[in-house]
Amino acid sequence: MAPHVTVKRAIGLMSGTSMDGIDLAMLDTDGDGNVLRGGSSFTPYDAAFRKQLEQALGTAKAIRERHERPGDLAELETELTDRHASAVEAFLAREGLAASDIDVVGFHGQTVLHRPLEGLTVQLGDGARLAERLGIDVVYDLRANDMELGGQGAPLVPAYHRALAAGLPAEWAGETPVVFVNIGGISNITYIGADGDLRAFDSGPGNTLIDQWVSRHAGIPYDSGGAIASEGRVLSGLANRYLSSPFFTARERVSLDRNDFELPDDDEAGLEDGARTLAFVTAAAIAKAQAHLPEKPKLWILTGGGRHNQRVVEDLTVALRHTGQVIKAEEAGLNGDSMEAEAWAWLAVRSLRGLPITYPGTTGVKKPATGGVLAQPKATAQG
Repeated sequence: MAPHVTVKRAIGLMSGTSMDGIDLAMLDTDGDGNVLRGGSSFTPYDAAFRKQLEQALGTAKAIRERHERPGDLAELETELTDRHASAVEAFLAREGLAASDIDVVGFHGQTVLHRPLEGLTVQLGDGARLAERLGIDVVYDLRANDMELGGQGAPLVPAYHRALAAGLPAEWAGETPVVFVNIGGISNITYIGADGDLRAFDSGPGNTLIDQWVSRHAGIPYDSGGAIASEGRVLSGLANRYLSSPFFTARERVSLDRNDFELPDDDEAGLEDGARTLAFVTAAAIAKAQAHLPEKPKLWILTGGGRHNQRVVEDLTVALRHTGQVIKAEEAGLNGDSMEAEAWAWLAVRSLRGLPITYPGTTGVKKPATGGVLAQPKATAQG
């Protein structure tokens, strides 16, 4: 008989490439197939702090070793960590929980540099400071070990997707192959075959270009529901320029940085046509991912903020109409907003158990690998 595995209560914290705020989710899990989803929250960043994070992307280009913090990055890292701590404290107060009710926090931090071909990834976030502030064990820096072992350090959520796929409601159970599509700043997909075959990679720009475009031309952080795009038309020449990028045809899948695809020039499109074209590019890039999969998926499950953009969803549904069904995470009984944060909670527990979090089919690592650094409050560590 297999030894009993303790279920732990974990909180996951995610601040993604959209840099819009902190997603938090709580799970009771064994870091394997036992997943009981709990509460979640979102703490938005104010415009001034978002601007600081965007400026950090430029400062971070000077980094050559992942612990370097040039310029004001050390100060920014402290503020970012404290904002995460405050988000956890507010959530615990709302839920009537104490720090002692939580076994571990999975802390992603904020990616400011990701260069997989150089084996370099940098997430701002001080795990030791967060552990001390909360009085809770923290697992952080989950990407670094994968890169040291030859992987690209991303994506990390696929293993959690596979756990969720095994527990889909009866209506969707057995619909394999199934693909989870996370439309965040960068879009990425997880392919799960009938035999549990796991493959994952970035598919292209997600919300990041759309967000930057409407921010520049309308002074707002994102195109809510795709309302601006709905007023525009697809500029085929501009769309084709993006979709002819060598990224889409290269045999080797590489993980993307926020800056790998640049915005159109201001004279190439107006506000509405630019938003519409970039929404089309997001959907078309996801559809192009089929060329790198062993079988055509039967079911596509959309997660992440981009699933709220109706133009993206409609374009993707049209592009995939002959191959599979497209649904939003909520139609499968899941939470598409908190899924990445849930994954970080699950990965933290998995890291504590020394179980693999990345695989050859997800990051390109040579063999399944665990990862993460454990930070404990001083009182716990000394006790």
